[in-house]
Amino acid sequence: MGSIDTPTIAENGTKQSHAAAAAAAAGGEQKPLASANGAPAEMTPESDATKKRRSSVLPLEVGTRVLCRWRDGKYHPVKVIERRKMHFGGPNDYEYYVHYTEFNRRLDEWVKLEQLDLDSVETVVDEKVEDKVTSLKMTRHQKRKIDETHVEVGHEELDAASLREHEEFTKVKNIATIELGRYEIETWYFSPFPPEYNDSVKLYFCEFCLNFMKRKEQLQRHMRKCDLKHPPGDEIYRSGTLSMFEVDGKKNKVYGQNLCYLAKLFLDHKTLYYDVDLFLFYVLCECDDRGCHMVGYFSKEKHSEESYNLACILTLPPYQRKGYGKFLIAFSYELSKKEGKVGTPERPLSDLGLLSYRGYWTRVLLDILKKHKGNISIKELSDMTAIKAEDILTTLQSLELIQYRKGQHVICADPKVLDRHLKAAGRGGLEVDVSKLIWTPYKEQS
Repeated sequence: MGSIDTPTIAENGTKQSHAAAAAAAAGGEQKPLASANGAPAEMTPESDATKKRRSSVLPLEVGTRVLCRWRDGKYHPVKVIERRKMHFGGPNDYEYYVHYTEFNRRLDEWVKLEQLDLDSVETVVDEKVEDKVTSLKMTRHQKRKIDETHVEVGHEELDAASLREHEEFTKVKNIATIELGRYEIETWYFSPFPPEYNDSVKLYFCEFCLNFMKRKEQLQRHMRKCDLKHPPGDEIYRSGTLSMFEVDGKKNKVYGQNLCYLAKLFLDHKTLYYDVDLFLFYVLCECDDRGCHMVGYFSKEKHSEESYNLACILTLPPYQRKGYGKFLIAFSYELSKKEGKVGTPERPLSDLGLLSYRGYWTRVLLDILKKHKGNISIKELSDMTAIKAEDILTTLQSLELIQYRKGQHVICADPKVLDRHLKAAGRGGLEVDVSKLIWTPYKEQS
């Protein structure tokens, strides 16, 4: 076990925590609070009027809107989701669990009273108006920075009542941080760990078998006994320091369930499958002399009638923005090619999921169209790429590269237009070296 690697290195060479990196991603910097003249703010005694106002609004009710000082030292609008009594204090001494209305739910957190600006308290705000204002306030850059880096299934299949039930059940993060290998990672969402972990704020994971414990000493004892140095299952790909392991949920049930518990901490709308027998898990690792360290994974059903080649996908936060997500998507299609099938991700996709896949489909299709001489049909493109014909059609339509003439679709591939779209699509991420993939489709293993 190495030491916990909480800092990341900023471009200027200074260290910053993952929390600070998140704050910077949202468009802010960590700075000390300052007074109007630029000097550090000094604490002043409370006036009688301030004390009276405090006593009139405290304790804050669930649903209250107020401004809260965030990690960037600035005040942002929040909604109080939950509150809890302080163990030591007066009748109005509470901590508050708040949702920053400008940001994704993953940044929800417990805050202390001194972080809240009580002069800004609002108790009634029209929800639809508030949501519209919030979406206008966020710049596209802020939203991309906060929301990117993971793909997930959306809520589209839930009716209004089910959605409310989901949000009520998962509204408060139960685990604040986890330790996984050399990283301490802030979690994003609620995960339904067994009841005996209800009183745990931090969990310690074995990075190889994914067993989790409440205390550091338990993990240290476990690591002395754990024989694994990589995920259980078969290594099906190795290129340089990257390895991919295929884990059968039926053969490694505890590992599969633990992986789902872990993934749910970073995926808001993921359905947690307790019956992992029906799934294969493809776990991507960075390898060194200490072992193979998980950076992300995707899962797929062993038998999908809908031709789904991917059920869930996640890159762990310390390894995001390195091209691993694109690599996982590309890898799922390479497996489909080996199976001799076309594939598509499980529906419904979230907006972000669609964006990630649309980027992959765009780059793959444009590369082929740019190199291909003569006419090519959607069926031929599907056979070459293992991308489902419907996904090819919607991608080309979004790029305005297809027209409907005389009862059939015709692809219009002007080289200059292709180059413009390729440039807009950005880099494709890490390449999958197909020559390093040694894999037999599941159906042939029985």
